[in-house]
Amino acid sequence: MTAIAADLPLPPRRFSLATAIRRNPTIAFGAVLLFLLIAVAVIGPSFVGDPFKIAPVNRLRPPSERWWFGTDQFGRDVFTRTIYGARVSLIVGLTVAAISSMLGLALGLACGYFRRIDGIVMRIMDGVMAIPSILLAIALITLTRPGLGIVIVAIVIPEVPRIVRVVRAVVLSIRAQPYIESAIAGGTKNAKILWRHVVPNTLAPLIVQATYVCASAMLIEASLSFLGAGVPLEVPSWGNIIAQGRSFFQIAPWTILIPGGFLALTVLAVNLLGDGLRDRLDPRLARRL
Repeated sequence: MTAIAADLPLPPRRFSLATAIRRNPTIAFGAVLLFLLIAVAVIGPSFVGDPFKIAPVNRLRPPSERWWFGTDQFGRDVFTRTIYGARVSLIVGLTVAAISSMLGLALGLACGYFRRIDGIVMRIMDGVMAIPSILLAIALITLTRPGLGIVIVAIVIPEVPRIVRVVRAVVLSIRAQPYIESAIAGGTKNAKILWRHVVPNTLAPLIVQATYVCASAMLIEASLSFLGAGVPLEVPSWGNIIAQGRSFFQIAPWTILIPGGFLALTVLAVNLLGDGLRDRLDPRLARRL
């Protein structure tokens, strides 16, 4: 009786958002935190002042009821500049994640499914990955005029190979499945096989990898801006705010700690969301939840 019961298929598991949040609160915490930060970046600038307003008489004022995050060396409100800086970081992170995911998905599908081009494309990807992303981004930016679009392109290039390798590995395992071989032998078109069978199975690892790319892109953008190779200095980004306040850290630490804290909080929210999605979307880990 026990052997017969063991052979019976288990009933399909129903996905419940409430159950997923209760068993894995990482998803809820990361998603809510990221949503609040996006809301601040989108709505916040409508309720704050001018981030470029200079008031030398108010320079290096500590946080108070009037200046929540204090002021910098030019008397500019750090709170206002931090809110505007959230837009730059989130735009860079989300845009880089979206573009890298689309390009990585296309190249990964091609490499994993069509073996003839796999060797050529992957050697190119290996060459790009061998170059440190910061140095590659700096080299590309120095050849052109600094700007938000150039920063996004400079970050996308080193991030694409990472997604290509993830997608390619998944496609290779799916390509070897018997039902794929049967579909190919039956004369099914490659485009139909890719769309119906291969692409749906790559979405879960692709989404998880995209969250890590988003967090990495925000850190790289802040690093480039801190080094003076990112967005122009007049643009209030978290990297620029930290770079301009580093000379006054001993007497005005809030000019660095506050924008740096927002950057760390945003990266934490994205990483928590990615970890939660990984645990939920991975079938081997989902059975334990």
